[in-house]
Amino acid sequence: MRYLKKICRYLVFSTLSILTVLTIGYFTPTKWCNSSQSNCHLTICVSDTGIHTNIVVPVKNDIFDWKIYLKIDDIKNNSETNYNYLSFGWGDRAFYLTTPTLADLNLMTTFNALFLPTPSVMDVQWYQVIPNHIERRCVGVSQTDYLNLMKFINDSFQLDDRGRKIRISQGHSSHSSFYEAKGSYSILRNCNSWTAEGLRKANVNTPLWPGLSSGIMLHLKNSCECSQ
Repeated sequence: MRYLKKICRYLVFSTLSILTVLTIGYFTPTKWCNSSQSNCHLTICVSDTGIHTNIVVPVKNDIFDWKIYLKIDDIKNNSETNYNYLSFGWGDRAFYLTTPTLADLNLMTTFNALFLPTPSVMDVQWYQVIPNHIERRCVGVSQTDYLNLMKFINDSFQLDDRGRKIRISQGHSSHSSFYEAKGSYSILRNCNSWTAEGLRKANVNTPLWPGLSSGIMLHLKNSCECSQ
């Protein structure tokens, strides 16, 4: 009995310690605004579904054109071609493909995504305008930081032997597609970790522990804003 009490105390202490570390990481930014930039005239946005975060950028601007890297023809069920924005999300393949809404949540899929390294996927959505119902925040970045982010996103796609992106299937809407992605999903590197990794490439502030979408949104601030 005394041995079981020691185990219970150890488990409680370990759990509280982990929660404390994660809480500190959630509220602690990776940057304290000790540097600043100018010419942050390019805009990137982050959307929050409540679980996942996605990076939202223009299809085309003066320095980068996604139509060179992605084919709108991949969206088979939509004849509209006047798209102005792209949303990119990285995450667990099974979860993305089989869980269009929280009502479709599957216990086994969720368990595997949380506790096992699993294959990943890129979720790409095209918009004429960003829908008002999507929670989002936008920040300005410099040209160099913007291109760094675009390279990070583009490099996240898995390619076939001919260097082409591998489309898996139509997404959960008529304006989306799933593609094979690089890397394995796990509790240590989830969809929000991927978003934070990309934002850091663009010199955008993120939490030390970016596991929750709300933490990404809480710290979303770039160096230009820090200098104000």
